[in-house]
Parts: sequence; structure tokens; C-alpha cells
Amino acid sequence: MSHIEKSKVVFIGAKIVPLLAAVFVGLIIWFIPLPNGVNPQAWQLFAVFIGLIIALIGKALPMGGVSFLALTVLILTHTLSIKEAFNGFAHPIVWLIVAAFLISRSVIKTGLGMRIAYLFVALLGKKTLGLSYGICATDLLLAPAMPSSTARGGGIIFPLVRALAVSFGSTPERHSQRLIGSFLVLVAYYSNIITSAMFITAMAANPLIITILETHGFPLSWGQWALAASLPGLISLAVVPYIVYKLHPPEIKETPEARETALQNLENMGPMSKYEWITLVIFSFLIVLWIGESYFGLDSTTVAFIGVSSLLILGVLTWEDIKKEHEAWDTLIWFSTLVMIANYLNHFGLIGWMSAHMQDLMGGMAWWTAWPILILTYFYSHYLFASNTPHVTSMFAAFFTVGIALGTPPYLMALSLACSSSLFACLTHYGTGCAPIFFGSEYVSLKHWWRMGAIMSGVFLAIWLGLGSLWWKLLNFW
Repeated sequence: MSHIEKSKVVFIGAKIVPLLAAVFVGLIIWFIPLPNGVNPQAWQLFAVFIGLIIALIGKALPMGGVSFLALTVLILTHTLSIKEAFNGFAHPIVWLIVAAFLISRSVIKTGLGMRIAYLFVALLGKKTLGLSYGICATDLLLAPAMPSSTARGGGIIFPLVRALAVSFGSTPERHSQRLIGSFLVLVAYYSNIITSAMFITAMAANPLIITILETHGFPLSWGQWALAASLPGLISLAVVPYIVYKLHPPEIKETPEARETALQNLENMGPMSKYEWITLVIFSFLIVLWIGESYFGLDSTTVAFIGVSSLLILGVLTWEDIKKEHEAWDTLIWFSTLVMIANYLNHFGLIGWMSAHMQDLMGGMAWWTAWPILILTYFYSHYLFASNTPHVTSMFAAFFTVGIALGTPPYLMALSLACSSSLFACLTHYGTGCAPIFFGSEYVSLKHWWRMGAIMSGVFLAIWLGLGSLWWKLLNFW
């Protein structure tokens, strides 16, 4: 057997094994005697759901493909009708995330994203630490309109970081990662995680969280989320680069060349184009509308559609651009499926049944004791997940329901789990979509990545659950 044929066999095996595992586990659950008090339809849906999660974790197929298979199984087995199976496609939150992907396309297409990055590097790039803050500022500015942390981190931030590292002679090939490259990679990755927790539209799983909260009767608007995350988020962006600088210091401390390179790149780009200005104005306008949703009487999805329509009318985006935004349409498939399953698991009473059993196991524990236990369990269980979305899908609703059943203030529980749903990606080199991009650059060893991840997890929990919970109390969220 040739090397190419062996590679094909390995590749096929990597796809088939998790798919067979998903089917096997799903069938076992399907045919287990029905637990007392559980709706048969709910149990069948749960079996398909567990198979879906296993397939997602094992990456048997892209998320859209796995979700399409799950829809087919649910319809074929009459677990759900076709109308029920496609119920998720009509949910406004699904279309909010699709529209946000399309808006982010204009930021990339016009070059506005890279211009913003170069501006911050030119402004703060005289020293290595300042350079890292420029990276954080870029991510923060782009995050509200870029729901794919992978696209934001891998498409804009990482190319900038790698170019800066190479310009200082810091490359894995020269074994000079510690000159500056490993420091910038870690800061860029952590800033991506932080900004993902700060806005509903900054990470694809965040709207799923909103859907789950709405299902349980605890809505959270774009502006409320952003306000709640603002203080812990800004504190994190302020202290994390300095902590990394102390724990994983770069050998190069002064970087005047970075500022000069950024200024040269800005000169090469020339003045801002008409379409960059249009994108910037529309982007700013959308932020204002999102923040003032209740005042203007517009929901988040309507605001996003206004933005996409404006970009189309003014020629920043074409219909061909819309059709080619594959990530948006892929997200439409898997996100709609997950929203539908989450809704029906709750509707059929399975989430309530599971939560009641978890509550019994915790023995009537006081909420102030149960709250940290639940959050820490939810957070550190991410070692078992290769993506944020499967983790949120499989665990968020159950942990949220148990928390409030034990008396935890609903919005304290909701916000704690919501921010953890982005921040727990710091733990591993596979924790979220952009992690393999940053880790795969070979600037940071596995040992250092996991060591820093463990340390930063403590930093994030202290800021977001310590200071953050006090901030949420001040804002009357609980």
C-alpha cells in the first residue's frame, strides 16, 4: 500500500470511527428501558442529541453535515414532524448570527479590519507590551460584528501576529519562538477568548445561550450582555497581556520596527476607500442601535438585517458575496438544528427531569455553595470538548436549571455560565475553533500552552466570577 493510500485509509478511519461511535451510543440510549417520568418522544430526541454531540466532538463531519444527518434521523424515526424539525430555522437568533457573519464579510473585504490592526500597532507598538495591547484593542473593536472567533482570530489577528514575529526573526524554524512570537500568540489567543465573552455577536455559541435563556423565561438583550461583560472584559484585556508578559516574557522588549512597519503598510494601503468609510459608519450605527434596542424599539436581528441591507444597497457587498459566505450558511444549518433540539428537549420536559435528578444529588445544598461548584464543574469539563458549541449545547441548559432550582439568582447563574462558555477555551490547544490555528503555528509548546491555560483559567474565574458578580449586583442583575 502506497503512502497516499495509507493516508486515505487513516483519513477515512478518522471520519468513520466517531460516526460509528455516535450511532452506537445513540442506539444504546434509544433502546434503554424508558426511565420513570420521561416522555418517550423526549428520550428518542435525547438519544439523537447524544449521538450528535459525540459526532461533533469526534469531528466525524463538519458541523453542518452532522446536523443535517441528525435532522434526517429525527424525521425518519417520526421523533419529530418535518415542521417541528425545521422549527429552529425560523428563530430570530439564528438569523442574527447569519447576518452578523455577512456584516463581518464587509470588514474583511474592504480591508477595514487590517487597517484598524495596523493603526493600533502604529499607535502602541514601540514596546512589545504595547504591541500586545494593540492586538487586544483590534480584537475588541472587531468582535461586535464578527461572530466567528475563528475568522476574527485566524483571518485577521493571527496573520498580523505572525508577520510581526517573523519581522523580528522569531520563527519556529530558527527555534527563536521566545524572542517575541510565543508571547504575541498567547496574548492574541487570550484576547480572542475574552472578546468572545463580551458580545452576543462575538462568538457563534452565544446566541444559542440567549435562546436557552429565553426558553426558560430569562431574556437577555445585546445591550444587557455587553453592559454586564464590559467591566470584567475590559479588566481582563488590561491585565492579561501584563500577566503573560511576566509569566512567559518575550526576549525582545522594544519594538520600534513594528511601528515603522505598520506605518509603511498603512501608507501602502493609501487613504481609506469609500467602501471602508461606508462599512465603518454602518458598523458604528449598528452598535448604537444594538445598545439602544429598547429605546429604538428594534430587536437585535432586525438591526443586523438593516446593516446587511445597507451594505448591499451601497455596494459594499454584492449578492455574490452573500452567496459565497459559506460559513454563514453552514452556521444556519447547525445552529438551527441545535436551537430546535434545545427547545424541544425543554418542551418535552427532559431538561426539567434531568435537573431534578441533579438537584437531588446535590442534597438541597445552599445556592452560594452550589453556584461555584456548578460553575467550576462546567468550566473545567471543557477539557473533554474540542469546541465551545457542543459544550454549550450539551450542558448549559441542565446546569442553568439546576442552579436556579437550588435558589441561585437566575441572572447570576446565566451570566456566570455565559462568560464561562467562552473563557473555558483557554484550557487547551483544541478548546475552540481558532485554537489549532494559533497552536499549530508552533510558537508555543504543548507543555507551556496547558500550563498557561491552567493559570489563566484561575485569572479569568477571579475576574469574571469574583469582580464580575459584584458588577452584576451593582447593575441589579441579581
